[in-house]
Amino acid sequence: MEMMVIESPPECPGYMGRSYSDYNSDRCGEFPLAGSPSASAGGASTLRCILVSSAADYSDEVVRGLISDLDSPSVESQRRAVMELRHLAKHSPENRLRIARAGAVAPLVSLLSHPDPQLQEHGVTAILNLSLCDENKGPIAAAGAVRHLVRILRCGTPAARENAACAILRLAQLDDLGAAIGRSGAIPPLVALLETGSSRGKKDAATALFALLAGKENKARAVEAGVVRPLLDLMADPESGMVDKAAFVLHRVLSEPEGRASAVAEGGVPVLVEMVEVGSQRQKEVGMLSLLEICADSAAYRKLVVREGAIPPLVALSQSSSRKIKDKAEALIEMLRQPPTPGINRAKAME
Repeated sequence: MEMMVIESPPECPGYMGRSYSDYNSDRCGEFPLAGSPSASAGGASTLRCILVSSAADYSDEVVRGLISDLDSPSVESQRRAVMELRHLAKHSPENRLRIARAGAVAPLVSLLSHPDPQLQEHGVTAILNLSLCDENKGPIAAAGAVRHLVRILRCGTPAARENAACAILRLAQLDDLGAAIGRSGAIPPLVALLETGSSRGKKDAATALFALLAGKENKARAVEAGVVRPLLDLMADPESGMVDKAAFVLHRVLSEPEGRASAVAEGGVPVLVEMVEVGSQRQKEVGMLSLLEICADSAAYRKLVVREGAIPPLVALSQSSSRKIKDKAEALIEMLRQPPTPGINRAKAME
């Protein structure tokens, strides 16, 4: 039987149904609505910045001048410069490259530790916008952005925390950087954002966690940080709008023994069985694959899944799915119907 691995949710481009350009333009709050803290702080200068940036074709000399202003002793000059740079980088891949090559990365990263929370917020959004260009991700990481982004995840403004999560997602796509991001302490504040953030913040946290949990070490860190409980809560609440996203993150957690143990201890089996029974087709499929992970090497867990009434919805799923899903569902049904035996080979069960 061919192995089936979920690399990313099926609705991609991007992670979890949103392209990265959409993340920048309508997700990351480039220019917040009137009345938000970020909008009120900018005032008339923000409006001027938007109008000028929209109308002007910035020369390299002007860009270098804006970058120079990032080091100004005047907070207002710094704020004006970073707002114009972040706007220039918002929609234009060429500008993202041009701004980075002109030397903006290091001073923008420095702004991430500025005591002014609004400068931090503008700085992290500018870094996010630059990171939408793959060529900029390495220089951003090399400038030490990760530790600053992690600190903002812990104590930044709500918008800054959300955009820091998006930026960490971008940097996590660099080879071998995901593990380093995990070691830097990013997982616990992402779990906290998943649990207590706004609707947008929870989605950003789930997306970043999905990317980071591709690494084995980060899965253990996420379980230790308590990721399973908020994931199950979101999966059990259709009104959250995050059932699919949370289910895909949980599926990654379940590939490790500590993840399976945590999911069972937190009451995950009833949630997954209900998902297979009444969820959308996609939810039924990821729920079944998660139950297969849980059951593959534990007779006790298999007994629990049977007791929760999993077999009838699994039979129904096996009759209404693609060949791969049908084969997986039938393998799980066969496993559940067998007498309890401790000797099932996990690798063979997951083939």
